[in-house]
Amino acid sequence: MERANRSHPAHGILTPNDEIPIVFLTVCTKDRQPWLACDRVHETLVQTWQRATSWLVGRYVVMPDHIHAFVSPNVNALPLENWVTYWKSQFSKTHKLPQHRWQTDHWDTRLRSWQKYDEKWEYVRLNPVRHGLVQNAHEWPYQGVINDLRWD
Repeated sequence: MERANRSHPAHGILTPNDEIPIVFLTVCTKDRQPWLACDRVHETLVQTWQRATSWLVGRYVVMPDHIHAFVSPNVNALPLENWVTYWKSQFSKTHKLPQHRWQTDHWDTRLRSWQKYDEKWEYVRLNPVRHGLVQNAHEWPYQGVINDLRWD
């Protein structure tokens, strides 16, 4: 079977049997400009996610040019694409630096087991080490957990 060449990722989180999914989300800056990894941006992102409650942000890591986060829909959630667009716009209104722009799209993957969740978290957690930003993952200041997303 041939795969279609796509310039943008396919979206839409399918959840069998009304499961509440955990989604691995990646959002990049426009042209991969490295402006995310600073205290001001980190604080603004956390505040924005705490107010944009249609989806809940669990563990996350903010890299200089992209964000990895684990998210899960809240009660009466918007479609994921709408929520991502919303929090990006809210962040930009608060942050107010027009040169700091987001890539139009994002990547998302529904995790299908706690093993995949653990595997992806290990990858995300070690991202700052792989990029030579810190020696140990726990040293990276731009990471955290906002909501405890449990695999039940």
